[in-house]
Amino acid sequence: MNFSVLAGAMSKLEATSSRNAMVGIIAQLFSSLPPADVKLSVYLLQGRIAPSFKGIDVGLGERLVEEAVCKATGYSKKQVEKLYLKMGDLGTVAEELCAKKKQTSLFTQKLTIKKVYDTFYKIAVASGHGSQDLKISLLAELINNASPVEARYIARFPIGRLRLGIGDPTVLDALSFMRKGDKSDREYIEHAYNLLSDLGLIAFKYCKNPASLKDIGVQVFTPVRSALAERLPSAEEIIEKLGPCLVEAKYDGFRLQCHKKDGKVEIFSRRMERMTDMLPEIVNAIKNELKCEEAIFEGEALAYNENTGEFYPFQQTITRKRKHGVQKKAAEMPLKLFAFDILYLDGENLMGLPLRKRREALESLISKSNSGVMRISEGYIVKTACQIEQHFNDFISRGLEGLMAKDLNAPYIAGARKFAWIKLKRSYKGELSDTIDIAIVGYYAGKGSRAKFGFGGVLGAVYDSHDDMFRTIAKVGSGFSEEQMQSLRRILSKIKVKSPNPRVDSIIKPTYWVEPRYVITVKADEITKSPLHTCGKVGDEPGYALRFPRMVGEMREDKRPEDATTVDEIIDMYKSQKYVREN
Repeated sequence: MNFSVLAGAMSKLEATSSRNAMVGIIAQLFSSLPPADVKLSVYLLQGRIAPSFKGIDVGLGERLVEEAVCKATGYSKKQVEKLYLKMGDLGTVAEELCAKKKQTSLFTQKLTIKKVYDTFYKIAVASGHGSQDLKISLLAELINNASPVEARYIARFPIGRLRLGIGDPTVLDALSFMRKGDKSDREYIEHAYNLLSDLGLIAFKYCKNPASLKDIGVQVFTPVRSALAERLPSAEEIIEKLGPCLVEAKYDGFRLQCHKKDGKVEIFSRRMERMTDMLPEIVNAIKNELKCEEAIFEGEALAYNENTGEFYPFQQTITRKRKHGVQKKAAEMPLKLFAFDILYLDGENLMGLPLRKRREALESLISKSNSGVMRISEGYIVKTACQIEQHFNDFISRGLEGLMAKDLNAPYIAGARKFAWIKLKRSYKGELSDTIDIAIVGYYAGKGSRAKFGFGGVLGAVYDSHDDMFRTIAKVGSGFSEEQMQSLRRILSKIKVKSPNPRVDSIIKPTYWVEPRYVITVKADEITKSPLHTCGKVGDEPGYALRFPRMVGEMREDKRPEDATTVDEIIDMYKSQKYVREN
């Protein structure tokens, strides 16, 4: 199918802020395409050419895209840069210049969806001597063959700024609407997606034969979407909800999903990014000590001091996420992996088994490790709130975050936040009992002493999972070091947009809007009602806001914006804080 069909749909998506309209546009697009093109279109709409766990990125910077635009249109680098400075968007620059090219090619051809996808794939995998020139030539060829509207999205794609405002839930709804005219198949499709985290492949299978999704199971080297935890403010409420349960130490590190098959090991983050090459000591321990043919298990990795036995906080552990100097950093700051669940073992899917059975299988597997790199998470079966409090206080005294309470009879629930897992975290006088993860949707120019940094704080939002939106909850201006202010301004300035992303619901206007791409953790004194924020806001009623929010730690590179705290969680925390005050 011609790429113009997809580009036309992209243009319609960009022009609307209605999520229902977006679902309709995508559903109509999918219904006009063969299944193979639906698969490629899903990737292109997501701004990628493969699911994140494949680790394949186009990776072209603005300068190289500018060179490709020059090469395709005949305009000078100075002219392109001047127009970019004026418009602030390389896509509209490419669109305008393609409409009035200074040069025309004797050989042009209609672009197909497959041609565009395949070319971006070639750009992504090109490496070695001369690869940069090849990437520019391939992109210039696409732009040369593109109509003005097609050029807009071709130029935006390599730098990750499509400006469509589409999340996975919108695509899942659109697939259901395509066949059923409503969301009735959404849960069915999402269940398959939670097991096989490749939305393009899921779309292909669903379009070709919806019944085929029933046959999808766990596959080694394809990450399963992580189970998520709920929150409760007290041990008493946990026991009331779960009864006898397993309580585990809550570690503040990397959550990892580890896969082994035929002597090969792959490790994925909670964002389903491939991290194998960054964690050599964990790879070696799994490869050499895990006595099984196939396995998928989860654990938390923390950096530690071998001399003192001290576990480092997350902001130090995160420094292990790097592409260069891996071996040196691994020697300086080795990791321990605390395994806490197992999903698959030697051909058997364990996800449907109760936790107590999965725990037995995990203990049998990990207990044979002798390097000290892998351990079972510290856990105890408890029957009373008093026992939970005892373990909680013990964990806190040792510098851990708190604990996780887990239903002994619950299966592993992929991709969902259920009360099968409940977290209980430390609290301080004058603070909420838990931190909150917010997605950055805008930032403020610095004033006064911060003017020199060009950064005065961020506008943060939480995630509304019901309609795939980000709703504001706080302006955060405290807790930043000078180094963090400089770093955030540098990072956020690269993703500035002139208007809020269609998935952002905000009454407040920051100095600069940004794409919701990065997550930070904040602490606050309490959650209050506010007419200025849209979190939980219904009609004329006020929404929810954070009182005295301040950033803690570093940017959470292990979390997607959709992993931010949800609106439902904020409402529950507000009710819980009120309950605690009154009791």
